[in-house]
Amino acid sequence: MPFSSPIRALAGQLWPQHRALLAGLWVLVQLYFWRKFHGPHFVNDSARYLAYAAGIAERGYFEPGHNLRYVLYPLFQSLWLRLGLGWPGIVAGQMAVSALATRAIYRGTRRLANGASGAAALATLAFIAWPDIQQFNVFLLTESLFISLVALSFGAFTRLRGGRPTDWAALLLVLALAMLARPNGFLVALAAAGAGLDALRRRPDRRAWRAALLGLLLLSPLLWVALNHQLATFYLMDTYQRGELIFRYQLWAVHQAAPLHMPPPGTGPVARVLYFGWHNPLYLGRLMLGKLFVFVSYLKPHYSLAHRVLGVLLLWPAYWLAARGARRVAVWRPARVFLASIVLLQTAIIMLTVDDWDVRFLAPVLAPVFVLAALEVAARAARAGRSLARCA
Repeated sequence: MPFSSPIRALAGQLWPQHRALLAGLWVLVQLYFWRKFHGPHFVNDSARYLAYAAGIAERGYFEPGHNLRYVLYPLFQSLWLRLGLGWPGIVAGQMAVSALATRAIYRGTRRLANGASGAAALATLAFIAWPDIQQFNVFLLTESLFISLVALSFGAFTRLRGGRPTDWAALLLVLALAMLARPNGFLVALAAAGAGLDALRRRPDRRAWRAALLGLLLLSPLLWVALNHQLATFYLMDTYQRGELIFRYQLWAVHQAAPLHMPPPGTGPVARVLYFGWHNPLYLGRLMLGKLFVFVSYLKPHYSLAHRVLGVLLLWPAYWLAARGARRVAVWRPARVFLASIVLLQTAIIMLTVDDWDVRFLAPVLAPVFVLAALEVAARAARAGRSLARCA
């Protein structure tokens, strides 16, 4: 008997229960990280979120300034604090939202696969098992909520094929929440808008496409003000001058070959970046390429050797498969554009700002990568199965 026969028989018996098995794995992963970090995990940035949340819970006070750009997360924390559940309640809430996000990954991928479960199971398995995603559910940071909102946005977006008003309302709600969760949360809405514009552009009647472009032109001053507001409390020129690829880490840095031309005082945040790029194009180009490598390579200096090997062996092929999946015409094009845009926009943001020492900025875009990669794997497996059937 071929060795593969018992494995196929076992897989055939387990497959009807794969959703229950995925749910059980998700629970085990949550318990593992709860135990690993000894409950809710407090890190440096946790203090400011908790202080902001306490102000909301106790006085209904929303402090202006930098933390207002993350307002959804302190507001989320304040709900559990007001209920008297403290940090464990916050983590339980994050896990509950993560469970909904995991379900959205499964259902959304299955819709894109025309009801087939293989790609959905694979994408969900990757979302659950990848160690740098689920661990954030026990961190007192914005990452867990933002990762879940990206996944929920994907699930809501795939429901638009039905065209029901409630589906549109659900998507708009999740996109609004994502914008309030982090300063870069607008990228999810921008990806959705880009997918919508692409769909309008491909229609035979271009009037809606031209109207949308006119609307963007009219809104451009407002968008400029909004982007300047988001960047106002980030000191990008300081990181540019220090040549940082990773925030506050000088061992990996780009060194100046000549004095830099800095923006004059009083220049707005966006204009400062444009000025700097125009007057220092080679230096900024080196910075951006360095940040691109640091962001996507998974080879950061703080990682263990095992962590780096895991990234090279699994994540790098996933990137390639996702790129192929983004071009697969059998998959609903607006969803492909939406998912690819999330990854590309976050990458562009990191290239223009600065990366963090860990995976906090990469984790939110891994779900789109895994979905596209799973769709490509499933399509290749189906094609291989048909080829074997013809040869039999």
